[in-house]
Amino acid sequence: MELYELTALELAQKLRTGEVRQQEAVEAALSRIHAAQPDNNAFVTVDGPVFPAADLSASPLAGVPMAYKDNICTKGVATTCASKILEGFVPCYDATVVERLTAAGAVSMGKLNMDEFAMGSTSETSHYGPVKNPWNLARAAGGSSGGAAAAVAAGEVWYAIGSDTGGSIRQPAAYCGVTGMKPTYGTVSRYGLIAYASSLDQMGPIARSAADCAAVLDLIQGKDPRDGTSLDAPAGGLLASLTGNLKGKKVGLPVDCFGDGLDPEVRAAVLAAAEVLKARGAEVEEFALPVMEYVVPTYYIIAAAEASSNLSRFDGVKYGWLAEGYEDLTGLYCKTRTQGFGSEVKRRILLGTFVLSSGYYDAYYKKALQVKALIKKAFDEAFAKYDLLLTPVVPTTAPKLGESLTDPLKMYLSDIYTVSVNLAGLPALSMPCGFDGKGMPIGAQLIGPALGDGAVLNAAHAFQMDTDWHKKRPKGGDVQ
Repeated sequence: MELYELTALELAQKLRTGEVRQQEAVEAALSRIHAAQPDNNAFVTVDGPVFPAADLSASPLAGVPMAYKDNICTKGVATTCASKILEGFVPCYDATVVERLTAAGAVSMGKLNMDEFAMGSTSETSHYGPVKNPWNLARAAGGSSGGAAAAVAAGEVWYAIGSDTGGSIRQPAAYCGVTGMKPTYGTVSRYGLIAYASSLDQMGPIARSAADCAAVLDLIQGKDPRDGTSLDAPAGGLLASLTGNLKGKKVGLPVDCFGDGLDPEVRAAVLAAAEVLKARGAEVEEFALPVMEYVVPTYYIIAAAEASSNLSRFDGVKYGWLAEGYEDLTGLYCKTRTQGFGSEVKRRILLGTFVLSSGYYDAYYKKALQVKALIKKAFDEAFAKYDLLLTPVVPTTAPKLGESLTDPLKMYLSDIYTVSVNLAGLPALSMPCGFDGKGMPIGAQLIGPALGDGAVLNAAHAFQMDTDWHKKRPKGGDVQ
């Protein structure tokens, strides 16, 4: 078996026993990256390894090559958010997740491509060009953590850290046939994550399996005094808690997530996943969740409003790229931001500024916050009856490159099953559950109550104990 076919935990075990040398693992990763990069464009920066040789006793994942999404600050390594306006920006500090993984023996191979400032659903808005899906290079890898999902799917790294504002870990994981986890809001520090929408952003792992994701989360979760939204909640023990036992668990299927607009092949694959959970001992039941009708407009109003505020700091003065030929300070701001931001980022800044402006704040932003509270209440009521929810991740499999860019509204609607999780601050995971007739991966989404990360991971682990969808590799692992 080739090294890239192993899970992160399997490779770590071989490193600990000496069956595989650390340098051998790094060279295998670099070989895959150099072979795949011209095709899938998953990386923005390849440094590997950025950090010194790992202490193989430091953690269950010590020595395993991995990579970070390019909106996570890495000391001494360029961090651009895949945007021209941050071209050349090199942070002087590490994000908390980077500090914790480095201490645990992580070996970073570089920074991963993404939608510019995490704004997009296909990783096509990047200043460095689109990420392409390893299963079919004519199709999108998903976004905004498309580089992370593509790199793991193609065997370039064994796991990656992405960020998820409205589905940006789970959606590309579904498109690329890998496992991606968005943890409970506040359980992973956002210190060092370049913000898109601060009340929604959360970092998490993309890997081959739920067990790999649990191992990563064990290392990165926990209170951080540098992040005011960081929760002082129990952390660790997720990997050790994976029993696969679902007896007595109730799983809800929101009928509102299985209606019009959902591809029949996706519906069939997700319902088949429900049968696997049922066979593992879970009780599965349909129920109504009508609040899903309001999640997309609510999300885009809140996210755009926060983006317009967060991105105001990028003006060419303090860091990053600066336009030439300006006459005064206003001209500097205008020219730098006009030329430095891409069209999707400018669209969301304009929308956010509009909904926050005088005369429209009450009609749009304030109302969206009120609906957000209703969405959270609806999920609280659902979790009073059910331990977990099972839904599709996206309505279809990966679209062809260019399709979403010509119709932004269609791209926004592709987030219909994922954004509610961020609005309610819940944990959710995407796991491979099949393929469509064109050979493209299909993902199923498991959602848990706040701080129910362990239950989500255990259910996904149970599913993966009885299926092998997560073991499939593009063309047998060969880079297309």
